Amino acid sequence: MAASSSCSSLPIVLLLLLLLLIDLYSFFALLASSSDPQMKTLSHLLLLRSLVLLLLFFLLPEVVLGWTSPERRHCGSTTIGSILIGLPGYLSCYNFNNGSHPLFQHLGARKSPRHPDFKHKRLLESLWVDSWLNPSWVKEKMASMTLGHIQSGDGLRSRVPDSFCNGDKLSKLCEEGRLKEALHMLELMVQQTTSPPIHAYVCILKGCSRRKALAEGKQLHALIVQSVLDSNIFLANTLVHMYSKCGSLLDAHKVFSNMPQHNVYSWTAIISAYADSGEVEEAIDLFQKMQDTGLAPDKVLFVVVLKAYAKCGCTEDARELFDNMSERDVVSWNAMIAGYAQNGLGKEALALYEQMKQEAVQPDNVTFVLLLKACASLAALEQGKQLHSEIIKRGFQSDVVVGNTLVHMYAKCGCTEHGRELFDNMSERDVVSWNAMIGGYAQNGLGKDALALYDQMKQEGMQSNNVTFILLLQACASLAALEQGKQLHSEIIKRGFQSKVIVGNTLVDMYAKCGCTEDARELFDNMSERDVVSWSAMIAGYAQNGLGKEALALYEQMQREGTKPNEVTFISVLSACAHSGLVDQGCYFFDSMCKNHGVTPTKEHYACMVDLLGRAGCLADAELFINKMPIQPNSVVWMTLLGAARNHGHAEIGRRAFDRVVKLEPKNAAPYVLLSNIYAAAGKKDELAKIRNQMKEAGVKGMPQLDRS
Repeated sequence: MAASSSCSSLPIVLLLLLLLLIDLYSFFALLASSSDPQMKTLSHLLLLRSLVLLLLFFLLPEVVLGWTSPERRHCGSTTIGSILIGLPGYLSCYNFNNGSHPLFQHLGARKSPRHPDFKHKRLLESLWVDSWLNPSWVKEKMASMTLGHIQSGDGLRSRVPDSFCNGDKLSKLCEEGRLKEALHMLELMVQQTTSPPIHAYVCILKGCSRRKALAEGKQLHALIVQSVLDSNIFLANTLVHMYSKCGSLLDAHKVFSNMPQHNVYSWTAIISAYADSGEVEEAIDLFQKMQDTGLAPDKVLFVVVLKAYAKCGCTEDARELFDNMSERDVVSWNAMIAGYAQNGLGKEALALYEQMKQEAVQPDNVTFVLLLKACASLAALEQGKQLHSEIIKRGFQSDVVVGNTLVHMYAKCGCTEHGRELFDNMSERDVVSWNAMIGGYAQNGLGKDALALYDQMKQEGMQSNNVTFILLLQACASLAALEQGKQLHSEIIKRGFQSKVIVGNTLVDMYAKCGCTEDARELFDNMSERDVVSWSAMIAGYAQNGLGKEALALYEQMQREGTKPNEVTFISVLSACAHSGLVDQGCYFFDSMCKNHGVTPTKEHYACMVDLLGRAGCLADAELFINKMPIQPNSVVWMTLLGAARNHGHAEIGRRAFDRVVKLEPKNAAPYVLLSNIYAAAGKKDELAKIRNQMKEAGVKGMPQLDRS
């Protein structure tokens, strides 16, 4: 823009120069040829006009070119300086042959005005270093540049600070994880009084976030404070994000609290930090505080808070927030669907997907992964098949994550053959694919198939992980396959997975279920780290093998060592009491579970108590206990009572339990078998015939297998 202006002003400058020469010639001619006072006055007027023309001659380029930058002094003249130096000095500062600024010549820029120093990245507008028409951001960028010593042919980059030249190298170091070298380079730039651009700090901060490099992040934070940049809101937001990703929530909160002002991105950073750290209530509290300040959340923050509501089980609040969003994209829908799926509300997740389709929002691969998980939790095979068809139509089946979730869904729904067919036809398989199929076999009681698939996995060179071994150990436990379990144990030790708590817990469970309680206890005692699951597994192992006293002794040791029991622990303890006939102790633990440990009894705990009373022959007490339950008893509870009635030959209580089970599960053959055995043992042939007819009328498949003992 400036160069083109200089070209258009050249004729005017030449015209001024011509008029100046004519006036000077006329002045001297009149002064020499006449002594008339009027002529002398005229000559003085010509001299005055010459001075005005001379002044215009110097001021016109100044106005047209806007040459007011510090580089003007490098040419050796200011406006007044040019007048003092004279015309030769002034002409040396302009090259009228090409109309370009002398600075462009020194920088080695192209001489044509059609080739500017810069071009706007988006608008493609030409920008020159010294143009008065430059936007403010260009002026700020130019102000950060120092002219220094410029030699002809060095090019424009020669006068740009090292921070610009080293930007690419700094980014490369961060991408490669060489954060210490990147920090050292930045420190040198600061020591050399070069002001590194903000993006240099941001680049390293992001590298620290990716690598979870807290020490380097804190070192950079100190450098930011030293450079008096800690008040920069963009840098502060990035610092909060970095500390969050590095797991230092306290430091993230300190940075946020010390910020002089907060924008939406600041609140998003700190709320995300709390949500990602599992501090969901604090995240929601911060969201409410942000709203109190008058700031309106954007859709990114809405999704963050939506996920936090979902994590803490506040699905109703989350849905209200979702419904009130002014703009919803696929990420918002996925967050709400995930909230339902994670809280066991698979039906609501599937219903929301139907609404999503009605509003013409296009699902992505994440949507289908979430929906398939919802189908798996519900064992909703038909809906899963429908989703599978949509996945094929949209071309997502080749996505390995979608494929893995499909295998998992079919396995969870009991269709292991369909899952295996899908698994075999996958174009790409990773360790998760193999784990999904192995887990499907193990969960459906097909332990041998799980172990066979593991052999194939090794033959194909696929590396297993700790999840693989956990699933295989579960398969061995279901089969009581001790030898295969021991072989897996050896592989686990070789691979270094035994130190993982979850693997150790599964090993304890496997040995206990295979009847090797001594081996299980030895492994338990040698664990370098134990959690509540470890204790619960060992207590359950004792209980399953009829060692109730040992189970209760271990429970007491658990409390002495300060490990807080959970709901699973109490299921193991109550089971141990039931198998050992310890009725009084079982009733005590059931009462203390809620009063002393804050564990709310579930249907599984009530079933354990019914089993405890039933095994001890207290059938009337067991039935009364069920009738007083504060929650609706399920079929498992009534089946437990029916089983106890069969063991003790109590036909009347057995019949009442049978009626309750049949109402809940009319197609289940198991209650017919148990009641038939009760009547057969009591010699009640008429009642036995009635049960068989009732079974036929109900369309229940499978004839009762009578107990001949």
